[in-house]
Amino acid sequence: MKPAEFVSFLHERKASAILRTSIPEAVGPAMEAAVRGGFRVIEFTLTTPGALAWIERFSARDDLVVGAGTVLDAGAVDDAVRAGAKFIVSPVVDPAVIERAVELDVAAMPGTHTPTEMLAATRAGAVLQKVFPAPAGGPAYARACLGPMPFLKLVPTSGVDRDNAREWLAAGAWAVGFVAPLFDPGDLAAGRFDAIERRAHELLEALGS
Repeated sequence: MKPAEFVSFLHERKASAILRTSIPEAVGPAMEAAVRGGFRVIEFTLTTPGALAWIERFSARDDLVVGAGTVLDAGAVDDAVRAGAKFIVSPVVDPAVIERAVELDVAAMPGTHTPTEMLAATRAGAVLQKVFPAPAGGPAYARACLGPMPFLKLVPTSGVDRDNAREWLAAGAWAVGFVAPLFDPGDLAAGRFDAIERRAHELLEALGS
């Protein structure tokens, strides 16, 4: 999937499932639960045990688009793409990471917080701009940034939950990402994967997906 195709696909699906956990035995079952709940864009952060192996496993499925998160250097971009990642997410704007993603023809989504970072990321080749950490203004902040720069494709992944996700989209966000509101740490620790599946359904219904 080319970067432009991913950008369109994410916009259609409206949301991604982002798994960050330190519990090895929860990784596969948790993401499977999110997929059963309706998610088709999924992300494993590289801080998650066995992340590259899970990216490889899930990317073999035709119905999913899999990405790597917490990518902090160009070498990690290589590893993630080799495993099958179609998009690369970082918590910061690192030109080297963006450049390598562009060279490998995968979508780059660096973490941005200020309008300056959003524009810098775009000019460096990022097709999407992750909004991280959660801005104090919430959806209104996204609307304010998009006012003078409507070409941005903002994807908030921090501070997004069932109650405000639709507000983010109404404010102009390209899509949203769910982390803890989907993968509740307590459910991961207790192995309550049915609760994750149920929450996935609820989150997507809240978006109108």
